[in-house]
Amino acid sequence: MSTTKNKLDTGLVRELAAILREADLGEVEVEHEGLRIRVSKPAAPVVQAAMAAPAAAPVAAAPAAAPVADAAAVPAASEKAIKSPMVGTVYLSPEPGAKQFVAVGDKVKKGDTVLLVEAMKTFNPVEADKAGVVKEIYVSDSQPVEYGEALILIE
Repeated sequence: MSTTKNKLDTGLVRELAAILREADLGEVEVEHEGLRIRVSKPAAPVVQAAMAAPAAAPVAAAPAAAPVADAAAVPAASEKAIKSPMVGTVYLSPEPGAKQFVAVGDKVKKGDTVLLVEAMKTFNPVEADKAGVVKEIYVSDSQPVEYGEALILIE
């Protein structure tokens, strides 16, 4: 295991565990720079003497080969994009059939809601981090998204 490339940030693990508790989630997974961390809590206590070792597996990092395919799909301009604050489902409008919050070419102000990310039946507004023009929307309505995934580019 390479400690320089996949150095485990224990603060990040603690922060993910806090999100898990606060949002009453069963699992949180984050992927960043080739390191994938999954924190989960068991549904109910289970006693299995033969399966004791795999119980710690959900907190371990995934193999390095998996992120390579994901990295190719991310647009190059996404480095400046607004990223998903959580794992969930993205919605481009406030309700089904309604007009989208924003479209490519729209001018937005800092703090304007540009889309929603739903997690555990809670709709979380994602706001513009700066004023500008919507250059690209990387996601489609009702699409599942990962933590840190590029959502929208405002320049």
